[in-house]
Amino acid sequence: MKIWHQSLTTIDRVPHYRDAIIRHVSRIARPDVEVVLHGMSEETYPSHYPGIFITHSYLQNLHREQFVRAALTAEKAGYDAMFIATIPDVGLLEARTLVDIPVVGYGQASFHMASMLGDRIGVVNFLAPLADQLRQNADKYGLGSKLGPIVQTEAGFDDIMAGFNDPEPIIESFKKAAEQAIADGADVIIPGEGPMNVFLATHGISRIGDVPVVDSFAAGIKMCESLVDLRKNSGVYMTRRGFYNAKPPAEAVERLREMYGLIPSPDPKNDHGLSVKGVGVKS
Repeated sequence: MKIWHQSLTTIDRVPHYRDAIIRHVSRIARPDVEVVLHGMSEETYPSHYPGIFITHSYLQNLHREQFVRAALTAEKAGYDAMFIATIPDVGLLEARTLVDIPVVGYGQASFHMASMLGDRIGVVNFLAPLADQLRQNADKYGLGSKLGPIVQTEAGFDDIMAGFNDPEPIIESFKKAAEQAIADGADVIIPGEGPMNVFLATHGISRIGDVPVVDSFAAGIKMCESLVDLRKNSGVYMTRRGFYNAKPPAEAVERLREMYGLIPSPDPKNDHGLSVKGVGVKS
């Protein structure tokens, strides 16, 4: 099985994060699963991290095209599934209408996983402006009534990157914010961004007292594995009814993408993603 991982970061510019993803994915993916890491194009952001370029609706919507293009490329290249590895689930609904391989979003997978682990979901993140979007997304997924407090950590992205070498301050910052969310009613916690999630998983943070902390990366990868298996073994895949799910004619997609000057899908033979082979969790 081969899964296309798509980050909202320009992944080679953040080597601490990239390397932590490699270690984590190789541990959580099944031995027969290959996860290929992909990031945004080099010219997307002026610095090493998106920052304000993802916390405004219009700017984030511009990035949607890269995720859609990635989905089209992944299917054409023979990938079995795609994992959108960012909690806003950028381009998730659009990509699903265009390809028949499973497309799984970090946000949706973690919300659904959290709903099975507890009754009141709390999110701990470092990008405060995303709170409105996360609530809107939870409503779309039918889980709005279960989403409770969204609390920001004092540690930001650069702090987390530094934390791979000096973890204790970041762990304490997360615990402080998580304890606030728990005091406000949360009984299950979702790390609000990929870097925080991978940092916590790297350092074995899976609970705050009696409250579970969802490993959203693992939830997304396992959801990809499950949906691929489900289709292979039972023939089950997503609906094609309704405005948000119907697959448009390929010729219409091709003509309009060309008319709007959108970059064609890259040649699948030139896939420059970073391959990670799963080894599974050893007991």
